[in-house]
Amino acid sequence: MTVAPAGPGAEAEADRDAARRAADLVAGLPPTVAVWCAGLRKRYGRRPAVRDVSLEVGRGEVVGLLGPNGAGKSTVIKMLLGLVRPDAGEALLLGRPASEPAARARVGYLPELFRYQPWLSAAEVLALHVRLSGARVPERERRDCLALVGLADRAGDRVGGFSKGMQQRLGLAVALVAGPELVILDEPTSALDPLGRADVRDIVLGLRERGVAVLLNSHLIGEVERVCDRVVILDGGRVVASGTLAELLGQRELRLRLTGLSPAAESRLSVTGEVARAGDWFTLSLPSGDDDGTAVPDLVRDLVALGARVHAVEPARISLEERLLGILRAEHDAQTSAGTGGDDGADGDDGGER
Repeated sequence: MTVAPAGPGAEAEADRDAARRAADLVAGLPPTVAVWCAGLRKRYGRRPAVRDVSLEVGRGEVVGLLGPNGAGKSTVIKMLLGLVRPDAGEALLLGRPASEPAARARVGYLPELFRYQPWLSAAEVLALHVRLSGARVPERERRDCLALVGLADRAGDRVGGFSKGMQQRLGLAVALVAGPELVILDEPTSALDPLGRADVRDIVLGLRERGVAVLLNSHLIGEVERVCDRVVILDGGRVVASGTLAELLGQRELRLRLTGLSPAAESRLSVTGEVARAGDWFTLSLPSGDDDGTAVPDLVRDLVALGARVHAVEPARISLEERLLGILRAEHDAQTSAGTGGDDGADGDDGGER
């Protein structure tokens, strides 16, 4: 028996079925991370600026980039954005090679140093950058973006008359106006007053809620501590530490002033963590993973129920600044002991490195 070959209609239907199955398969895959790089290296002359840097930023995640001047932070950002070509290593933005212009189509970038045409108004600057990006952003959305950064009343004013802080707000609007999936902010609050810093903090948290990834390079450690899910610390062109704040800061301590402590109350304290006593003051070490906000209230409730009188409760934890300084000092001591000195992190011809 001979089977007649399928006609063009049947072949077309088979192709559509295959395409649907492939689309269903892709739809079931988790989204790629927003930023991924591995083994990034860059030298300027004889001096290494970046040495084997690997990091990633997940979708909807805020990651802080910290380190001293000359650590390689800005060079890493420039390599991710295709502004500087790495000597070695790979980088992906939103699942595409960072060297491809298409990879940057959904990326918003606020550089630390920038200058807009002083004869343009804020609204015209935004319209210009929308055209350059090739995105379609209605005028109403552009106005909303200026309002978001606090420039709604200055949309028609020439930027030549803007203060440095106002220009930084405008730069943030430029980074956000096209609705990016990834935002890279290089010192976004350096020229802002406390109110402006709070506004930027709220904007970053709002981006995270909408699933936008943020890579934040800042010297303002308190701001990083407030908004970042994870922190990557660079020194001498290397990643010397990375992790969540809980992982980097380690265990918390709790100081309590207690009287009338029964054996049962003392036992309740001891099962919570290591206890050190000085008179009526008890210092309790809490596990780093116990950070859901219930451990301390539950402990105080139980102590009172067991007859103890609670006079004071003082939570304490090492700050990110203290942890950062400890990491950097240990790294520098190790380099000095090894005789590698302090020229590893210099950026040579990239004189603006921070």
